[in-house]
Amino acid sequence: MATAQTFTGGNYELATTFDALHDMGDPVGAARRVRESLTPDGTWLLVEPFAGDNVEDNLTPVGRLFYAGSLFLCVPNGLSQAGGYALGGQAGESAIRQVTAEAGFTRFRRAAQTPFNLVYEVRP
Repeated sequence: MATAQTFTGGNYELATTFDALHDMGDPVGAARRVRESLTPDGTWLLVEPFAGDNVEDNLTPVGRLFYAGSLFLCVPNGLSQAGGYALGGQAGESAIRQVTAEAGFTRFRRAAQTPFNLVYEVRP
């Protein structure tokens, strides 16, 4: 069994994660491993819960539901793992962008969104 930081394989043109990065205790380590596994022109399709960077941006019916889930599920899960992160379910775009930059990615864009998710294209 492998973790997000230790999975094997590589030379992938596409890697995907769905509503997972914010739950990890070491999202930078996981992002770094994704970066290492991609081809030089590969793409990471990163899907995360819809969240704004400011609390005020998240005071919507969906945002309030996500804060409740974050408090009881996402934050405790992240804190229970090695790494010390607790991004939670309300990690806005700037927090996700920072994690990917720390992992060595240089290109980041919001590719799509729904009322529930933000879809990012992240590239080396």
